[in-house]
Amino acid sequence: MPWDFWLIFLLLGVVIPWRGRARLERLLAKPAIGTLEKLILYGSTMAFQWIVLGAVAWRALGRGLTPAELGLQHQRTAELLAAGLLGAGVLGGFQWFNLQRISRLTGPTPQLMRKLGERILPTKPVELGPYCALAVTAGVCEEFLYRGFAMAALQRAGLPVWLVLVLTAALFGLAHAYQGRSGIIATSLMGILFGFGRLAFHSLGPVTLWHTGVDIVAGIAGPRFLLSGQEVK
Repeated sequence: MPWDFWLIFLLLGVVIPWRGRARLERLLAKPAIGTLEKLILYGSTMAFQWIVLGAVAWRALGRGLTPAELGLQHQRTAELLAAGLLGAGVLGGFQWFNLQRISRLTGPTPQLMRKLGERILPTKPVELGPYCALAVTAGVCEEFLYRGFAMAALQRAGLPVWLVLVLTAALFGLAHAYQGRSGIIATSLMGILFGFGRLAFHSLGPVTLWHTGVDIVAGIAGPRFLLSGQEVK
């Protein structure tokens, strides 16, 4: 594997998890987060993800990975769009009911999710639009990094498909280490599902919509359930 690919995997496996956890620790140390701070958080996260996507795409294409290997060639557009919208609806519905379920629980994990929700989820109308832009950015950029580049690079290196799925899902889970152990596990399982989708459709299109849908629902249902501890009428 080329040296710059190793650097990218170092970024995915170490730098991004460390950066996310450090930023969230600073946020959790604050008694409250205002609208301006949330908008700065959303904007800086979007800028970081697009810069990383651009750099990784440059090196991936420069090293000979093809658009097809990266999941960027979209044939059967109508079929892919239908699969993406259907999957986004199903996974978004699961996310909605899961957050509703968590709102009724007690313990360290639900408490951590409430604290995170207070500081990163939109609680005012002016915050929702930028948050949705962040959700779209995460869907595009993270799917390219983990299901596009990482899967293509590991397959090009000769690893079996099952190991590629496991490793990329683990990297995806580590990127969400700020959500605690349960967040890493849940996100890793989601990463395996997204990986299967990427392989089944030979495209990042559907999984990008799935990812975006899950994140948008989190931004709508999270404040509704987690921050009140009960459903808001």
